[in-house]
Amino acid sequence: MSIVFDQCFVVTDIKVIHGPKGLFVSMPSKKRKDGTFKDIAHPLNNQMRQYLEEKVLSVYRQQVAAQPSSQGAASGGAAPGGSSQGSGGGAGSPSGSEQAPPS
Repeated sequence: MSIVFDQCFVVTDIKVIHGPKGLFVSMPSKKRKDGTFKDIAHPLNNQMRQYLEEKVLSVYRQQVAAQPSSQGAASGGAAPGGSSQGSGGGAGSPSGSEQAPPS
């Protein structure tokens, strides 16, 4: 899944993962030599993190509901469409992209 900010900056490889406590949003990360992962893009504060999670999970749920069977939610995998990219749309955009509020 991708998010487009102000129709000029995109963050790709955002994943929705089904964990022990339910769905959560995983930001793009890179594997280090020691086997750990480090986020390469992430919100700087809780308010933005909550905003992004709500928007990403909203689009994810809409895409899962639109599928003939709900295999995406049951399998615990990434969001349908994997790393789909869009050109910016608002909430509910079919590409899975979100547009963040203007700064």
